Amino acid sequence: MTALLQIERLSRYFGALSAVNGVSLSVAARERRAIIGPNGAGKTTLFNLITGHLAPSSGRIVLDGAPITGLPVHAIARRGLSRSFQRTNVFPRLSVAENLRLAAAAGQAGSYRPFGSIDALGGPLVRARDVAEAVGLAERLGEPAGRLSYGEQRQLEVGIALATGPKLLLLDEPTAGMSPEETHRMTRLLAALPREMTLLIIEHDMDVVFSLADRITVLHYGEVLTEGPPDVVRADARVYEVYLGTGD
Repeated sequence: MTALLQIERLSRYFGALSAVNGVSLSVAARERRAIIGPNGAGKTTLFNLITGHLAPSSGRIVLDGAPITGLPVHAIARRGLSRSFQRTNVFPRLSVAENLRLAAAAGQAGSYRPFGSIDALGGPLVRARDVAEAVGLAERLGEPAGRLSYGEQRQLEVGIALATGPKLLLLDEPTAGMSPEETHRMTRLLAALPREMTLLIIEHDMDVVFSLADRITVLHYGEVLTEGPPDVVRADARVYEVYLGTGD
């Protein structure tokens, strides 16, 4: 399959600390790839490098056939990459519709009018309503984002990322801090995303990982320990030793 994201010997050093060390991986278009590993394995640093929040010490990143290494965050986003973060990152005083409308407008030249009436912004508003339906917030469009439950705010954050119409969606622990019911709802939401969108996800909940991922990459001390389909990774003794645990 054609690679949508190609990472070649990517490294990032903080002084003597090697947070990411020579990581290479290829994510195919339409693939759902999970990145797992113990705390400090370099997962979020890897995301920060891909999205331009950090500059790599060495290595190369290619998105959809074009190099993006060293580009600023907004330029990478314009190339079709969107991301959610570990902590909620919404505008709490704006409504759900306004949060989603602003995200949808960000990718459309001439439609970004933060002080205009949202009802006059046909395209982005339609997109906002469609995304709200997709993330289970269609009945909360007029609600200020700050009044949503934690789980609903996480759903809204995924919606904000979706509203930009990305080719590649990066999700950093989308179920972190959620109750079992909220986690189940988020898992169903992500499983229902269209396959045209490629998904790269960091997640600690292995039930979520094994239910969503086509392939899994395991990081350990900033390096790729192994990767493969879920059944292969689950059966790898090294993965149990460094991450999944060795207990009965």
